[in-house]
Amino acid sequence: MTKSVAGELAGLQLPVERGCPFAPPATYERLREQAPISRIRLVGGGEAWWVSGHEEGRAILADHRFSSDKRKDGFPIFNVDAATQRQLFRDQPPLMLSMDGNEHAAARRPVIGEFTVRRMAALRPRIQDIVDHFIDDLLATDQRPVDLVQALSLPVPSLVICELLGVPYDDHEFFQSRTSVAVRRTSTPTERQHALAELRAYIDDLIARKESEPGDDLFGRQIARQRQEGALDHAGLVSLAFLLLTAGHETTANMISLGVVGLLAHPEQLALITADPGKTPMAVEELLRYFAIADTVVSRVATEDARIGGVSIKAGEGVIVSGLSANWDPAVFENPAELDVERGARHHLTFGFGPHQCLGQNLARMELQIVFDTLFRRIPTLRLATPVEDVPFKTDAVIYGVHELPVTW
Repeated sequence: MTKSVAGELAGLQLPVERGCPFAPPATYERLREQAPISRIRLVGGGEAWWVSGHEEGRAILADHRFSSDKRKDGFPIFNVDAATQRQLFRDQPPLMLSMDGNEHAAARRPVIGEFTVRRMAALRPRIQDIVDHFIDDLLATDQRPVDLVQALSLPVPSLVICELLGVPYDDHEFFQSRTSVAVRRTSTPTERQHALAELRAYIDDLIARKESEPGDDLFGRQIARQRQEGALDHAGLVSLAFLLLTAGHETTANMISLGVVGLLAHPEQLALITADPGKTPMAVEELLRYFAIADTVVSRVATEDARIGGVSIKAGEGVIVSGLSANWDPAVFENPAELDVERGARHHLTFGFGPHQCLGQNLARMELQIVFDTLFRRIPTLRLATPVEDVPFKTDAVIYGVHELPVTW
């Protein structure tokens, strides 16, 4: 029987900031040790169920009784002004991430073929060219140290997703800056609303132009398919473009930076993949598990009464699956605090689980593999230009990462 939060955890408000960049907050550890599912308070008010256990998290994410619809009452919202944020969700067309059941399947089905392993393999040579281009520029500079975020981590996935979607790369600073405001926990509701409105206006215009002149890119193909079927869904395309453009660069960019920090801080693990690049795919999975950058993004609200892990969750109650806590569950990952690139931890929850599992995970994996292999092969003496404790980590953002990463060689 799962216990309620007690003692020092009574009245606890989540989420809390990570202290050590290489470990979950101690609070998360204590919650999981006490019970895999606990009742907690949210910073924006109200309560929800906090799911720390890996098995329980997978069960919820695969269960149709738990809705992804952020517009529903009871869906966990972390902003201080939760009511305003919920109203924003209700005022906007829903993203695929907020759809359920048949609606979600119908939105996902036409684009899933764009992200298959086979299609990603066809993109590999171009992604390799992009990575080499930015590393060429990195090596050509006389200035030291260099901010790896601006020189490599951010431009690589931004250019890749722009080419895949057919978005002008010249616009990258615009959508990167607006996305940054949108995912920052400290942004006010007004700042977030303004950033999202500007992004949506930009994407609305982009899709309108593509409808006039569709090209050979993901949205050109979606427009051609819809016209062939006889119904062009402009609002749906805008919603899809918003999701893919923002998620397609922000998450991967942060994982590149975190992966570099993690490997440089564990040189014995880095040596394993530089000696045998065949181990890089396993290293990518381990880094994804270890950092779990989208810790509190995977939330649900129960639409029916359900019993998970011995806990009775009532209809209308919110649930947060903590990917970071689940990925460090010692019942599943032995010695979770140890970064082990040979672990092969592919069953982590960083990409979610169930019907909403990340659409672009194959693309992200390939980008990370190419970047790590190429970067450490071409710059074998790469090192941090500042102590790890001085690196400005994104403790204020929904997507964990670093603001800048000074490196030298």
